[in-house]
Amino acid sequence: MPMDAAVLVEALGLVKEYPRGGGVARVVDDVSFSIRRGETMGLVGESGSGKSTVARMLLRLIEPTGGAIRYDGVDLLAASSSEVRTLRRRMQIVFQDPYAALNPRMKVRQILAEPFAIHGEQVSGDRGRLEAMLHEVGLDASALERYPHEFSGGQRQRINIARALALRPEFLVLDEPVSALDVSVGAQVVNLLRELQRKYGLTYLFISHSMPLIRYLCDRVAVMRRGQVVEHGDCEQVCEAPRHEYTRGLIAATPEMPHFAQ
Repeated sequence: MPMDAAVLVEALGLVKEYPRGGGVARVVDDVSFSIRRGETMGLVGESGSGKSTVARMLLRLIEPTGGAIRYDGVDLLAASSSEVRTLRRRMQIVFQDPYAALNPRMKVRQILAEPFAIHGEQVSGDRGRLEAMLHEVGLDASALERYPHEFSGGQRQRINIARALALRPEFLVLDEPVSALDVSVGAQVVNLLRELQRKYGLTYLFISHSMPLIRYLCDRVAVMRRGQVVEHGDCEQVCEAPRHEYTRGLIAATPEMPHFAQ
């Protein structure tokens, strides 16, 4: 990824507070970072550090208490509902749990057609197009008439990825997409994501608690602890010479590199 690539996504002083016990709990506290076109930005930290909350604010799935978000130069928080609707085609999310993310009452054909229907397009009868979506993620056409419970966890996550790519977005939030999978299946999904990024020039925000995985996949990284970014920079540099003790602790907790490389 070129170092001079244009910035696509910016988080500027993001804050998120929730009422708690008569007061407020600040779960995200003045978080700022940028993501350049075509790169994979890692967001890493332990459970409860605020990673997923930040990601959902970037997509406006939840509203920030404070701060600003810019997407391709557009102020997302000031954008009109029609502007946000247009921008939503360009950004998608793949959730952590491949079981909960799919509607168990819908066949895969309906699941893949749903994003189009939401945006006023009907492709449910276009079997060739739906089959092509499956082939991109390594599944065959027979999956179209099956239900989510008939698939393994890795296959379900591939279906989730196919659905996320349906509208040809340019930015994907990947919220711990392999943490619920075993190592070998997770490795296959990670390498699929790399292939899709190369093919379509995608920009990723990859959320994880695993520093080795972040190091393998990401260009840059922001380390979160208790709602704040405590360290950020080039991924290789942060992993080789971490400045913050919390980052050093994350690296020490998972010192072995998973065998993700093909």
